[in-house]
Amino acid sequence: MNKPAQLGTALRGLRQSHGWKLRDVAARSGLSVSTLSKVERGQLSLTYDRLIQLAEGLEVDISTLFSGPHSSATSGAAGRRSVTRHGEPDIVETDNYRHFYPNTDLLRRPFVPIVAEMKARTLDEFGPLVRHSGEEFTYVLEGTVIVHTEHYAPTTLEVGDSIHIDSNMGHAYLAGCSGPCRVLSVCSATETAISDALANQNQQSPDQESSAAASARQSF
Repeated sequence: MNKPAQLGTALRGLRQSHGWKLRDVAARSGLSVSTLSKVERGQLSLTYDRLIQLAEGLEVDISTLFSGPHSSATSGAAGRRSVTRHGEPDIVETDNYRHFYPNTDLLRRPFVPIVAEMKARTLDEFGPLVRHSGEEFTYVLEGTVIVHTEHYAPTTLEVGDSIHIDSNMGHAYLAGCSGPCRVLSVCSATETAISDALANQNQQSPDQESSAAASARQSF
């Protein structure tokens, strides 16, 4: 499993290979030195949007933060391929999701495939809606999933259902039944889109975030 310790090892290796100090990574990514220090010590994992923020700040593919640099699968190689066996995907645990990241040996991909298992069952438990760059397609593999967004009424998805959303829109995927709830998501983002989304996110005030989350909690 991709525990915080694995993320910390990858971050430390990347930082040392460039001769950066923690304060240099903090300046590039916008994350605090204390947060980065906890990540490197294996005491803290990061949410998906923070992983994107860190990857953008360091100008690396997000997969580098899971498994470190790989020399066998670089961008520009013709006919490249990657196989991930059952039980092999890198895993990132957050409060709301268990993220499985397959094929992390491929760098600079135009999209990121994720198998996610939902943990939270209510918006109060989930917390603020998440937003990040690009768009995402999500297909339900198991259970029932309730999708909350800031501009639309909540949508209930069953196995075989799918949804495509603008990831810059605040959103949350909640478990809608007592058993396991899993989805396959494919997230697309360009470097420019990431930068723009992060800039907008940094400009949003706490009051604006609270208002968006409250709006999503309403029953339409």
